[in-house]
Amino acid sequence: MRILIATGIYPPDIGGPAQYAKNLGETWQKGGESVKVKAFRIERKLPTGLRHVFYFFKILPAVFWCDFIIALDTWSVALPGVLAAKLFGKKFIIRTGGDFLWESYVERTGKLVLLRNFYPHTFTENYAHKGVGVYQKSKPNFNFKERFIFRLTRFVLENADKIIFSTDWQRKIFIGAYGIKSEKTAIVENFYGKKESDLAYEEKVFMASTRPLRWKNTQRLKEAFVSAQKQLGNEGRGLKLDLGLAPYEEFIKGVANCYAFVLVSLGDISPNMIMDAIRYNRPFIVTRETGIYDRIKDIAIFVDPENTEDIAEKIVWLSRPENYEKQKEKIRNFSFTHTWESIATEIIDIAKKS
Repeated sequence: MRILIATGIYPPDIGGPAQYAKNLGETWQKGGESVKVKAFRIERKLPTGLRHVFYFFKILPAVFWCDFIIALDTWSVALPGVLAAKLFGKKFIIRTGGDFLWESYVERTGKLVLLRNFYPHTFTENYAHKGVGVYQKSKPNFNFKERFIFRLTRFVLENADKIIFSTDWQRKIFIGAYGIKSEKTAIVENFYGKKESDLAYEEKVFMASTRPLRWKNTQRLKEAFVSAQKQLGNEGRGLKLDLGLAPYEEFIKGVANCYAFVLVSLGDISPNMIMDAIRYNRPFIVTRETGIYDRIKDIAIFVDPENTEDIAEKIVWLSRPENYEKQKEKIRNFSFTHTWESIATEIIDIAKKS
């Protein structure tokens, strides 16, 4: 098949979607498919709207050539992608990543609202507490741009041939928020690779490499880390928090040698950082507001991202050698894998049936 991957970021860009686009494309090519990748480059310097128009015209030759388009977001590349697909009568599939509207709203307003609480008239299940739901009756205070994004996102989702989610958690949120039909959706889990190494840590470094965005909740993490250091006394002086970003190869080297991971986002659907931690047998502290709760519930240390004290307590707990070894053993025994070959095959099957 001839496949066009539309993505907002691609290596050397840093981030999970960039690696997803790269690995998916390379896997398809190894399997005999023909693949073209169109990523945002110069478009990033253009204002919203104009960048969409520029990208629309940039991808037209590839859209004419391909059998189907897979867009790796619901807004930046998806909007011009779905319009181009309609123009040429091509299949258009979305593989959702994060939630652009929620992320933008939190960044603009500074309101640290959980993803599952964001949309009005939506009932979602909190995976950390089975059976407890949240029903939002009031709308967020959207500005004009956010109302515009919501409406166009709904247009994109309605006009996609298939919408692929990595977790059922996000699928439920989107079905409730945008009114999409469940039969238009599918689940393809994220990449869980085979174990790579199990090295001893060099220093007590808690890796939390992330973009400096409010929904990543880094301010609470910083406060919690300082509190944990104080609670540990002299032992706490050896703890380090690494929030720095690095190219993927350098990042992976840090993964292999760090003490543990910590991720306390207000909502992280299918965090690649946690999959990396598992592959390198690193214990991790993770937000309970995640779509992979059921997959990792036996090996994770969950925290309430709205509770700084809870985060601090879990950092202190994991800093104790006996607790650390218990968590390491749990992760060593975690054997679930979901390869790029499986992901590539599942998406092709979905495309053929759409």
